Amino acid sequence: MNDQRIAVLTDTGSDCPADFLAAHDVRVVPLRINYSDGSCFESGVDITTAEVVERFEQEIPKTSLPSPERISDELRRAQADGYKAAVFVSISSGLSATCDTVRMVARTMGDFPVVVVDTLNIGIAAGLVVMEAVRQIEEGVPLSDLERTLGMVAKNTNVFFTVRDLEYLRRGGRITEAIYRLGSVLNIKPVLTCDEEGHYTIAKKARGWERSLDTEIKLIEGLAARYPKCRLAVSCTSACADLYETMEQKLLERVKNSVEVVRSEISPALLVHTGPTLVGVAVQGL
Repeated sequence: MNDQRIAVLTDTGSDCPADFLAAHDVRVVPLRINYSDGSCFESGVDITTAEVVERFEQEIPKTSLPSPERISDELRRAQADGYKAAVFVSISSGLSATCDTVRMVARTMGDFPVVVVDTLNIGIAAGLVVMEAVRQIEEGVPLSDLERTLGMVAKNTNVFFTVRDLEYLRRGGRITEAIYRLGSVLNIKPVLTCDEEGHYTIAKKARGWERSLDTEIKLIEGLAARYPKCRLAVSCTSACADLYETMEQKLLERVKNSVEVVRSEISPALLVHTGPTLVGVAVQGL
């Protein structure tokens, strides 16, 4: 129960289960998807992941951050709905200017305090931070402490992901031309993560798709062992949805201190940069 009346907001660079968002009234500010014909869509609002994939044959679009006005409108809407303050949990500042824009808008909110949390992460890992923000607020952690406590949560949350097709990562500048060519010729699949500054980096390289998936599990297992308890997450594109059960089962077999495994789909905006064949896993130390 959110007795403090603190709203939780995030962007579509953070993937959370839809039912969790609805149950806890988490407000989502969408990133934008832009095509060369001038059309612009809000991720998850007026364009779906399926529609983005369908248009890939014609064009891989660009993405952009929400406008300051869109962010401000969503914060003011939360205030009008009776909230007294807000926490905005953002995609990594190392990957998007969204966090900096939210901070700029927050300074203009006057009578409506806004705490901005940089997850230094993306996708389901950023989503885990959103979920923990909700839990802490509902447990009564005061607004004055949330920036510090959630900052610690973000540092203890990590994501790893791999894709079958490196083309989208190459076009988006997420991997170099050399890594793309190496991967194409030798079937090397890089497992990507976010570093301490929230930038993409290669955690490991594996030969072949199956080995890259197993590498993800091993990396999660190693991190999970650092904590008394942990929360795990799996996120797959629709083309890889059959792997949810397999990845969850392997995680539970290898990680014995988990309290739950969260599943979430991938937003259209993130799909633009990764393509339709992504499998990601995350761990959050507790």
